[in-house]
Amino acid sequence: MNDQDHLKPLLESLRESAVERDHAGGHAAREKALLREHGLLNLSIPREFGGEELPWPQIYRIVRRVAGVDSALGHVLAFHHLQIATVLIYGNPAQKRRWLGDTVRHGYWWGNAMNPLDTRLVASEGAGGFRLNGAKGFCSGTTGSYFMTLSALHQDSGKVMLGVVPTVQDGIRILDDWDPIGQRQTDSNSVEFTDVPLPEDSILRAHYAEQTAFHTLRTCFAQLVLVNLYVGIASGALDEARRYALSQARPWVHAGAASVADDPLVVQRFAEMHVQVAAATALADRAGDLLEKAYVRGPELDAQTRGEVAVAIAEAKVLAHRAGLYASQELFEVVGARGAKAALGFDRFWRNVRTHTLHDPLDYKLQVLGKWALLGETPSPTLYN
Repeated sequence: MNDQDHLKPLLESLRESAVERDHAGGHAAREKALLREHGLLNLSIPREFGGEELPWPQIYRIVRRVAGVDSALGHVLAFHHLQIATVLIYGNPAQKRRWLGDTVRHGYWWGNAMNPLDTRLVASEGAGGFRLNGAKGFCSGTTGSYFMTLSALHQDSGKVMLGVVPTVQDGIRILDDWDPIGQRQTDSNSVEFTDVPLPEDSILRAHYAEQTAFHTLRTCFAQLVLVNLYVGIASGALDEARRYALSQARPWVHAGAASVADDPLVVQRFAEMHVQVAAATALADRAGDLLEKAYVRGPELDAQTRGEVAVAIAEAKVLAHRAGLYASQELFEVVGARGAKAALGFDRFWRNVRTHTLHDPLDYKLQVLGKWALLGETPSPTLYN
């Protein structure tokens, strides 16, 4: 896929409606249909099942471009592929063939109920498998999805198990309770489960299964999603600032400049934004390349290499976090007072990145990197490393 050409009409369409949809919130059914029509649901699916099987760095760059014009849709697209990655990492051959083949044939979206900090969903043993009861929060992409990955606590052992269920079935209820200041169309609602069957052949990871280094790459995939969403938001803020500054912004009365482009203080602010976005982009690309190399090793992946990938992603995340907040704030410094008009929706960049960055405190990411820098310690696999 030549995403530079292929994505232009889609990106412009998303950008044109982004402000209005951000104000409205809710489910972006039309825009998700556009993503499907442009073939973006099959990017990570292996060719043997009818997908495109693009390298993960290329997929993350596409996510980043979508996030630049609409970070909520970038999020939904990225989480769709994160669930496919989950199947590719944990699934057996029959599961991959069934679920991923159906995804390509029918254009199915994937949602998730994998929030690791929410332990309310419990799996109890029954005939032919398990029954699911409880709830999960922050279930991105569930509305409008056909398949859903999930994590649940095994009732007897208290250990975590993973599985896949069809989203639309008796016993599954998606609540309309996602009302944040940003990322308003990610469909990150809560989901309630009432006596929902989880057959044996739909279990991705049994409660008694051992975690390998390769299995724990799933967390790295999730963390790199957030990195690229932050970078996309930062890039989008910079693009909108440039567009407005060159077309509508006026130089400050004391600037002594005929246009904003001639004001050295504005030029300097654009330079500062550019440097931060460029640095974050470079580290995101580097982390993506390292993740791809680790992924293709499959079950042979060792803990040290996996740890080095996690460090690279953490490095990128720190810079992306800062670049996103910086660019979305500096946007207003260069567009001026007229840029605060609500109809322009420039505030969405800050609200979106602020909402996302709260999910993984920067201070704790720096603790991981500090131990790496000082002691050479790679992080042990956790819910966020």
